Amino acid sequence: MDTTTTVIVVGALLAAALLAAAVAVAVRLVRTRRELRRAGLPTGPRWIFWGAVLYFVLPTDLLPDPVYLDDIGVLLLALRSLRTSSKDLV
Repeated sequence: MDTTTTVIVVGALLAAALLAAAVAVAVRLVRTRRELRRAGLPTGPRWIFWGAVLYFVLPTDLLPDPVYLDDIGVLLLALRSLRTSSKDLV
C-alpha cells in the first residue's frame, strides 16, 4: 500500500469510530429522554433534547461531518442537562 491509501484508510476508520461514538451517545440520550418523560420532565429540557437531536441530524455543523466531535459534544451536553434536571425532580 502506498502512503495515500494508508492515510485514506486510517481517516475512514477514524471517521467510522467517531460516528459509532456519536450514534451511541444519541441512543443513550434518547433512552434517558424516554425515562425522564415517564418521570414528568419539565418543558425546558425538552427543547435541549430536540435541539441536540436536530444538530446531530442536520448536515450543517461547526466542523465537517467526517469529524463528529462537535456532534458528540452537543449530545453529551444535552445528556448532562437532562441528567441534571432528573436530579431536580427527585
